Order: sequence, then C-alpha cells, then structure tokens
Amino acid sequence: MAQLKLILLDFDGTLVDTRRANAYAYIETLSEVGITLTEEEYLDKYYGVRCIEFMRMLGFEDSSTIAKLRKRKVEIYPKYFDTVKLNDELWGWCCMMRKMGAKVWIVSTGHVDNIRNVMQHLNLNNGIDGIITGDDVEHSKPAPDPFLEAMRREGVTPEETIIFEDSAVGVEAARRSGAQYVVISLD
Repeated sequence: MAQLKLILLDFDGTLVDTRRANAYAYIETLSEVGITLTEEEYLDKYYGVRCIEFMRMLGFEDSSTIAKLRKRKVEIYPKYFDTVKLNDELWGWCCMMRKMGAKVWIVSTGHVDNIRNVMQHLNLNNGIDGIITGDDVEHSKPAPDPFLEAMRREGVTPEETIIFEDSAVGVEAARRSGAQYVVISLD
C-alpha cells in the first residue's frame, strides 16, 4: 500500500453537518420570492444538490435570477451557523494526519463562499490545504473530476489518496477516481 499523502473531504454532511443551516437559508431565500419549502422537503429532495441544479429543479431557468438567489442564500446562511456541527472525530484524525505530512483538502459541490464562511465560523481555516468546488472543474460529482483535480494540484496518485464522502453522487465520484474512500453518515 502506498503512503497516504492526501485526504479529500466532502464538506456538507461529511466534515460538517450543515443540513439545518442550508435548509433554513434556502427556506428564507425562497420565501422572499414566494416559494414555500419545508425543512423536511429540502432535506428529502434537494440536500446535496448543487445550487444551480436545485434552482432549476424548482423551475428557475434565468441565470441572472439563479445568481441573485444564490447570492442571497450566501448572505443569509451565516444567520443559521448556530445549527452547524463539526464531525470532531474525522477532523481530529485529519489534524493528526496533517502533522504527519498528509495534505487535507475540501472537495465539495458547495459554493466556495459558503464553505469559507462555515470554516471561519468553526475556526478550521488553518487546517485545510485547499478547496475544490464544482465551479473549479468542467464536470462536478458524480464525475471524478473534482477529486482528480485535487490530486493533480498536489501531485499525488489515487493510491496515495483517501476520500471521505456521504452522498450517493460523492461516493460514485470517489469510486470513479480510483482512490480508497470511506462513506460517512452523520445521523
């Protein structure tokens, strides 16, 4: 087995439980444009879906409208950070492995501003070596591209990488990357 050099973490639902904060921020954002969404409906149908696809699923097609809604959600999101919870066990292991020389990256379909805001709130900024989002690659999860891009940037192989994921699309992307992966459940 090759030496572990790179740890790739999905963010929402893997490293951090952001389900409620995301739900509340989307509920408030959508209520401003007359759309009613419940927390249960969001969590059952839309959690983990990229914002652009989520907005299209709701019937929004105009890119400027989607951009405005996305921006508004980012503005509202910090209001609900009191509901965010860190996966302490996974974070502790990553910090230990980082001290041993491994690099730790976030690889997420989430918006980089949302990720950075939560990381700042949880004081995680100094423990991460990089962030890749769906905006950084042509094909997001379930394509392996985000994971492969992080590996490329660090100059490591899939055999030197481990991925932590929670969603079906993320697990599929991890499988297709060729790296070892662990499925996380925060329930």
